[in-house]
Parts: sequence; structure tokens; C-alpha cells
Amino acid sequence: MTALITHAECLTHVTPDGHPERAARLEHVLHALETLPLKRVTAPLASDEDLRRVHPQHYIDRLEENVPDRRLHQIDGDTWLSPGSMNAARRGAGAVLRAVDMVLGGEVRNAFCAIRPPGHHAETAKAMGFCLFGNAALAAKYALDHHGLARVAVVDFDVHHGNGTQDLLWDEPRALTITSHQMPLWPGSGRPEEQGGHHNVLNLPLPPESTGADMRLVYETRVFDRLRGFKPELIILSAGFDAHEDDPLAQLNWSTGDFRWLTAELCKLAAELCGGRVVSTLEGGYDLEALSAGARAHVEELLEAAK
Repeated sequence: MTALITHAECLTHVTPDGHPERAARLEHVLHALETLPLKRVTAPLASDEDLRRVHPQHYIDRLEENVPDRRLHQIDGDTWLSPGSMNAARRGAGAVLRAVDMVLGGEVRNAFCAIRPPGHHAETAKAMGFCLFGNAALAAKYALDHHGLARVAVVDFDVHHGNGTQDLLWDEPRALTITSHQMPLWPGSGRPEEQGGHHNVLNLPLPPESTGADMRLVYETRVFDRLRGFKPELIILSAGFDAHEDDPLAQLNWSTGDFRWLTAELCKLAAELCGGRVVSTLEGGYDLEALSAGARAHVEELLEAAK
């Protein structure tokens, strides 16, 4: 069984007209998943105590204080707060926590969190890149500290480097963070020499205009054996679909089939290493058709792996 965890409040995070990270993204993803036989679960609200696993209280408080009553508040050139943003972000964080509980508790084999805003750019005390809370890193810390796991791996295949996840897990030796991303590209981090405080970060830059075949070679030669060596007890996926050839914000040339292949291979590894336990959370993807097709292919492979 595969869980789909989401909440209508994730649609209430409003961005300015023309902004790439918009409610239509999640609407398209949910529509694409409508006919799939998923266990549908309502995301809870993450509490301050939950969020303090990765963010200091003063950062949470600052976000709350800047939530506008009616209009929009701009945090930086890309990142905005609207009246519904904090509930949306808390639902996203709550979704990954619920997913970890369900997967580690044996209720489901794996889970996909269909949420927004995304999370992998949010640093310890800094919102950026459309992101407010570091959902994937939060899931990892929760699995380690609340559920008592010894090792968790995060694999991020969004086209932009997951600088926030790297920042939040840099000094966490129990977490292996693997990120493939286009370089050069915003945010500019993710160089191979960035290896974490305990040699626990693996960055895999991909050049602009490289293809899905290039990506497959990198994962086959660099990622899969690293995961086998680490022996994670849970694999968390930061599932961005903006490496697609049609995405307007980057220049990688992956196809929907490439996302399907990567998901299937990571699920095979999870079956080999950790009983198939996978938690996936939605990150980027800004061409609506490519996003919805990629997300459906991704979740179809999660379903196949859960049989």
C-alpha cells in the first residue's frame, strides 16, 4: 500500500501572479493522481516542537510575525508569505511526519506527500527559493530521533541543489544526503567538495543540456553503491520534477520515463536495504504538464514497489 498525504490548506499559500510556484502546481498533481489506488491521508499541522527539530524557535516566530493579514509579504526575490502560508507550510511539514509514522509503523510500504510550499531550500534560519520549512531534513531527523533509527538517507533529484537539506543535515552523521542537480544554476551551492561534516553529503552536479542517459550513468556509478555502503533504514526522496526537458527554470533534458526509471531503481534499493521503506515529498516542477506526468509516473512506481 502507498499513502498519499496532502491537505487542501496547501493550496492557500498564495504567490504573486506569474510566480512559478503557484497553487495550480498542486492542483495538477492531485488531478493526475486521482485514479490511482492510494491510501489517502489528511496531513496534520506540524507544531513548533516538531519544527524545532531542524529550525530554531526565533525563526519560526519571525515567519509567524511576518504573515500578512490580507496582502502578500515578500521575504526575498523568490519567496513570499500570504495569509494562508504558515498553515500550508505546517501541513507540508506535518505530512512528512505522518508519512514517516505510517511507513515505519508498517501501515503502508511507502508514501508520497503532495504538498506546497516545497522545502529543500529552507536553511536553518532562512527561508528562500520558495521554501519555508525543510521538510525532507525534518523527516530524517524525526525518523532518527523520534523513531530511533540509526541511519537515514535523503536522495534529492530536484534540478536545483537542495542547499537547505544540506545545511540542516550537514553535521548529522546518521544522515546521508545525496543530491543531483544542474550546475551552474541557482542557488549556486552543491559543489562536489561540499561533503558534509562527517563525509555524509554527496553532491552530483550535472551540466546544462545533459540528458536522462547522463543522469542514469551518474546514479548507476555513484549513488547506488554509496547507498548500499551506508545501509539506510529509511530512504527519503526530495522529488522535484523540474529536470524535465520542458521545465522553464532549468536546462536539463530528462523525460517522464527518466523519473519513472529513477523511482523504480531507488525503490528496488529500498527493498534490498530497508524493507522497501520510502517517504517521498514533492519539491519543484514548474511546467504543469511535465510536473503532473512526472508525479504520476513517480507514484505509479511507488505503488508497484508496494505490492
